[in-house]
Amino acid sequence: MPDPAPFLAVTDLRGRTLTASELTAALPRAELDVESAARAVRPVVEDVAVRGADAVLDASERFDGVRPEHLRVPQAELDRALDELDPQIRDALEQSAARVRAVDGAQQRPEETVQVVPGGTVSQRWVPVRRVGLYVPGGRAVLPSSVVMNVVPAQVAGVGEIVLASPPQKEFGGLPHPTILAACALLGVTEVIAAGGAQAVALLAHGAEDVDGDGPLTPVDLVTGPGNVYVVAAKRLVRGTVGIDAEAGPTEIAILADRAAEPAYLAADLISQAEHDPAAASILVTDAPELVGEVEAELARQVPLALHRERIEQALRGPQSGAVLVEDIGRGLEVVDAYGAEHLEIHTADAAEVAARVTNAGAVFVGPHSPVSLGDYAAGSNHVLPTGGSSRYSGGLGVQTFLRGIHVVDYDRDALATARPAATTLAAAEGLPAHGTAIDIRFER
Repeated sequence: MPDPAPFLAVTDLRGRTLTASELTAALPRAELDVESAARAVRPVVEDVAVRGADAVLDASERFDGVRPEHLRVPQAELDRALDELDPQIRDALEQSAARVRAVDGAQQRPEETVQVVPGGTVSQRWVPVRRVGLYVPGGRAVLPSSVVMNVVPAQVAGVGEIVLASPPQKEFGGLPHPTILAACALLGVTEVIAAGGAQAVALLAHGAEDVDGDGPLTPVDLVTGPGNVYVVAAKRLVRGTVGIDAEAGPTEIAILADRAAEPAYLAADLISQAEHDPAAASILVTDAPELVGEVEAELARQVPLALHRERIEQALRGPQSGAVLVEDIGRGLEVVDAYGAEHLEIHTADAAEVAARVTNAGAVFVGPHSPVSLGDYAAGSNHVLPTGGSSRYSGGLGVQTFLRGIHVVDYDRDALATARPAATTLAAAEGLPAHGTAIDIRFER
């Protein structure tokens, strides 16, 4: 019998001199056609903006196969879900939340005041967003960990109103999954909406009257959280009406490894991300060609044992995944920075030093005992991270996502006098003399 096809297509960059754009184009990358998805979901988003709850329920019936009795989940259902939660899952969620809270609590920024000149100060206050909408998907996997990752930073930031939306489940009578509800109750989230997909994002952005007459579903100021391409497209459509955290695509892992790496660990970590979605990206970057063969052997051993074997095989063999060969780890750093992975693992002999040189990644996992799965659940870091190379200009979800910096300017007359020449000169240079007059008048009376 012929040997089975390899899991990872190999891109050999050794000996090739590429520009930055050529390097980016040469790397495997998941495709996310948000524009096509936006055209598909625009009617749903616009319908919710006009018809409110009825449009949401119609869309839920169409896409989720169920028409919830309530959009707002009754408190009794939240309490029941928490009462019935497996004690081990509850303990794990509590540990995860405590670790995220510890990290976020240490990353709050105090108000800072700078004395620019005597009598003239500029302060920066950090003010929480008033009301946020958090989205937690309910498709291929139930993700109570995403409840933790969205809710805890918002709470640490001091957000006053938190509403969480998650898809209704037919098998649970039109309610979100009980574990999602339990996680919400555990964290003290009392406003939970049984809505998913584009219709949930539209509802969070535009608000509506609930079907049971139990008060309005008030629009939010910011929508955060992961989702499929239709959720991403809906977030793009409502951006401007509300803020959004990011347009997150399929999950990604890149691993930078040298000959010192353990092939079994690398294979397991590549599989762990491929488990999410057939479009998930798993990339190995190495200066050791023999390591690719050893990882392939481990994949051949481990993948058949996986619960989601077909999904994993599709992801690993897809055009978004593969192995990239480089001359040395320095060149490997150039490759992973060009890729800008959501998750980047460093498996090299000097992992901490190499990790310190990374400039583009959503999160960096250092050494053999810091797998991405740790960050997904219990490291204290956040697992809502930039994808598709957007780590070049954005970071992951955290306490700062839910805070706004406001400058407070406080100058007395003498301090204003020191700034007067520069301000009035620039006002005249820009052809805006009234700006200068607004300063000059204060010294003429």
